Amino acid sequence: MTAVEAAPRRAATKPDEAPPSRRRRRWLGEHPLGLLFSTPYLVFVGLIFAYPVVFAVWMSFQDYFFAAPGAEVDRPFVGFDNYIAVIEDPAVWRSFGNVGIFLLINVPLTVGLSLLLATALDKVVHARTFFRVSYYVPYVTASVAIVAVWLFLFTSNGLVNQILGPLAPDPSWLVNSGLAMPTIALFVTWKGLGFYILLYLAALQNVGKELYEAASVDGAGAVRRFFSVTVPGVRPATVLVLLLATITGANLFTEPYLLTGGGGPNGASTSPVLLIYQKGIEQGNPDVASAIGVILIVFVLVIAWLQRRFAGGEES
Repeated sequence: MTAVEAAPRRAATKPDEAPPSRRRRRWLGEHPLGLLFSTPYLVFVGLIFAYPVVFAVWMSFQDYFFAAPGAEVDRPFVGFDNYIAVIEDPAVWRSFGNVGIFLLINVPLTVGLSLLLATALDKVVHARTFFRVSYYVPYVTASVAIVAVWLFLFTSNGLVNQILGPLAPDPSWLVNSGLAMPTIALFVTWKGLGFYILLYLAALQNVGKELYEAASVDGAGAVRRFFSVTVPGVRPATVLVLLLATITGANLFTEPYLLTGGGGPNGASTSPVLLIYQKGIEQGNPDVASAIGVILIVFVLVIAWLQRRFAGGEES
């Protein structure tokens, strides 16, 4: 067929009209059955996560309060009044400062310890399953049960103070305004370490053994191999660990609520989520609590973006 004969046929097909199969793949993907299987989870995310977030944003701009089921009450639009009240509240600023201290301690420790322990466990030959399960057990154990152990360890007459003797802090760990939040950060780090170790163990399987062999041939020692081969090799997992640890820390609630009796002493361990509970449930101000929640979401998104920007998440 000559070019002259083919020209009318090409002109008859409009360039912006895609075949039905291509349009179907554009909307449903290459495997439409996968969309069907993921639909229940998408519905779950929409109902459990997306809808509450949208509703919280709406509440934060209303004079909202709880009423009896079925009661019709007026909840007028108040603009940014709730946000102004939040910004002017010293307790809110202190809660964000507390969670900032928590993240500065928890996130670096989580990344560093989980990577070091995962690297060590990856080289263990005997009793490998035992060690991996041992680190993972605290993560799957209920916080209420483990908190009892930490209260036994860190109370005024606890085991830690008995070991330290005259070096023990006074006031003790969990009733000391300067040590309460760092102690909680250590607790959360220890409890969640097993989960992040598993993430790094999975990432280490993708680091080629030939890279370690080549580094050894070049004269690199164990420390040099760790920083030149292991750390770059698990970079995507590190970005994920940073993100998950930040989100978990920003949602801190159970640990200060149980360990310090609701954010004590004098608000030194109050987290934003715990303050949301106190404002919204205990004090009956869900509109102000929603404003705190929206600000917390923005706070986490900014930190997550900075982590992806400077930890190399985009390239990973």
